[in-house]
Amino acid sequence: MTMVRDDHYWMGKALRQAELAEKRGEVPIGAVVVREGVAVGSGYNLRETGHDPTAHAELIAIRKAAKKRGAWRLTGATVYVTLEPCLMCMGAMILARIERLVYGCRDPKGGAAGTLYDLSSDPRLNHRFPVIAGVREEECSRKLSQFFALLRARKKQEVIYSHDTL
Repeated sequence: MTMVRDDHYWMGKALRQAELAEKRGEVPIGAVVVREGVAVGSGYNLRETGHDPTAHAELIAIRKAAKKRGAWRLTGATVYVTLEPCLMCMGAMILARIERLVYGCRDPKGGAAGTLYDLSSDPRLNHRFPVIAGVREEECSRKLSQFFALLRARKKQEVIYSHDTL
């Protein structure tokens, strides 16, 4: 297999994690940590369910991978995530010493892997890693767009319903 095919495959696994988030009413973002060709951690957003602002897909996947490995250093690991990571998640990846990041679509409001910030290559930090952007971008972007369109439609219906009952 070529690296591009591998990235495509693993992003598919991250997309499946995003679907699990969506089924729980969470923003559909999924992540998978892969080391030596094996998934060692996976996760999806659980911020609403857990009432936890840090329950991002990437952090959950990184925690599981570190626990499975029995070490906080995830050298040799690649993180696959459907949406460009935020500052917090990029910080965790730097601290975990991940080797590579692959993400689906950019986050124009919070992306810290090249869009608003680029922590992955900041020379002031003690660890840097390559970032591959846009893997299965259309699928990742569509999943988020559809989720938010449905959410807006539901909220509009709730407003209409609440006005009807007054």
